[in-house]
Amino acid sequence: LSDMGRIDPMYQFSLDAYINLFNLSIEKSKRSQKLEERITNLNDYHTYAIYIFPPLGDWQSNCNEFQKMLIVRSLRPDRVSFCITTFIIKHLGSRFVEPPVLDMKSVVEESTSCTPLIFVLSPGVDPTGALLQLAEASGMSNHFQALSLGQGQSPIAKSMIEEGIKNGHWVFLANCHLSLSWMPELDKLIKQLQLQKPHPDFRLWLSSSPHPDFPITILQAGIKMTTEPPKVHTHRHSFVSLQSYNIYILVCVSFTCHYIHLLFSLCFFHSILLERKKFLQMGWNIVYGFNDSDFEVSEKLLSLYLNDYEEIPWDALKYLIAGVSYGGHVTDDWDRRLLTTYINDYFCDAVINQPFFKLSTLTNYYIPRDGSQALYKEYIDRMPSTEHPELFGQHPNADIASQIAETKTVFDTLLSLQPQVTSKTAAGGSREDKVRLLLNTYRSNVLHILSQLTQFYCNCVCLCFRSSLVELEKGIKGLVVMSPSLEEIFNCIHDARVPSLWEKAYPSLKPLAAWTRDLCQRVDQFARWAQTTQPPNLFWLSGFTFPNGFLTAVLQSSARQRNVSIHTTTCAQETVM
Repeated sequence: LSDMGRIDPMYQFSLDAYINLFNLSIEKSKRSQKLEERITNLNDYHTYAIYIFPPLGDWQSNCNEFQKMLIVRSLRPDRVSFCITTFIIKHLGSRFVEPPVLDMKSVVEESTSCTPLIFVLSPGVDPTGALLQLAEASGMSNHFQALSLGQGQSPIAKSMIEEGIKNGHWVFLANCHLSLSWMPELDKLIKQLQLQKPHPDFRLWLSSSPHPDFPITILQAGIKMTTEPPKVHTHRHSFVSLQSYNIYILVCVSFTCHYIHLLFSLCFFHSILLERKKFLQMGWNIVYGFNDSDFEVSEKLLSLYLNDYEEIPWDALKYLIAGVSYGGHVTDDWDRRLLTTYINDYFCDAVINQPFFKLSTLTNYYIPRDGSQALYKEYIDRMPSTEHPELFGQHPNADIASQIAETKTVFDTLLSLQPQVTSKTAAGGSREDKVRLLLNTYRSNVLHILSQLTQFYCNCVCLCFRSSLVELEKGIKGLVVMSPSLEEIFNCIHDARVPSLWEKAYPSLKPLAAWTRDLCQRVDQFARWAQTTQPPNLFWLSGFTFPNGFLTAVLQSSARQRNVSIHTTTCAQETVM
């Protein structure tokens, strides 16, 4: 009863209350002349009295959202992302699950000439086109200078910055991660902006892929922007990207209805190609870098051919879009076949002639009727918030692997954000105490296993196991310096993950505790075999690191006993009922 206060602060019970309850149980319990029977009756009555004494609550069915997430995390890891979305919507609002629209115009207005504007590049996204459109809309198209950094481009970039400071130009230095050696000098130039008085219209735009060697001072001094690859069916913003949504919808209502329908179909085609990547090899045999530039080129081709020809040249459009623009990325024959199938489905006469042309077998995806920009926006906002695998021509089970991978990424990210505390906390000892306790737990079996493995295989990896555990214990005690590799092993053991150094033993996706048990079972199989010097009657094939080699050895042994060629032998299996 004294621990009930941990469940609910209102469940507080004193010793006097318990004594009164115990006396009441003595009075009301069934009496008996036999001592053992009397004690049994008293225990039964008193146990139930304690059970009903606290105010009963709806503990079994009344779970909050977070507790439900814990249950789903244990039973259905592929559904965790949906639970997280529901949790955020309920407690913070739906706007927190929708990516914010990047308004670069407001970014320019809020920045100063001394503040660098940094694009953090994502795969499949190129901000150059959107930046050019912004420069034209802001009247800076004649004062816009762009340069892709690389070998030998540093002097040109420096002169462009100096000229931009004087004349008020927009200077865009793309791909800074390709010129990391020049970044310290760029850092000095940016710091000098604080001492100088650059032209009020001057803006320094930078773009770079995430890199650990990118100067931190530049990141801290600048305004960082990032644009994720468009997740069309998950986020109901547009069919292309957040930047191009308003632009293309405005354009499409000023052209013919043929252009509107084909542009809508092109957007859907572009989105399908991007979203299939989440299914890994079930989506594409090879992961391709389809990006916004492919869409922009295809849209210009579509506009050009519709303006220059009275009849739509389908074959030319299909070849240029699927064979050149997008097809230039594709190298696998089966992927090219899939790309051709999609282009034939989305570029045909039915797209422009059939009302409400279906873009999928699902009823929610079709080309809406002709109308204003508000009509198209309303349709896009009504699209489902989560996509069904059938939308991409996949079985529902195909989505499980991608959702589990997404869940793993989410929890790995959350785990990396946990404070690396070393002091003792209210929840228990320090991280070092917990890891030291785990080392003591594993010592009796792991070190014994590793010694057996070393005898059997003389594998240097096994020696690494032993030495890493010994060195880690010394590092925790302060006898040796904790190297980065020891830090990695320390964090993995604390987080119940198998260290990367140990994963070299054999492929496995198990957590540390299950991996250790599996290792014990593998070694026990070989240890028993070695002790009897006779092969066992039954082999645990999953316990072999390379079972194909074992099966080949069985065929060789059988062929030698029968004096036949190994090519005439094969493995057969029989199901035992």
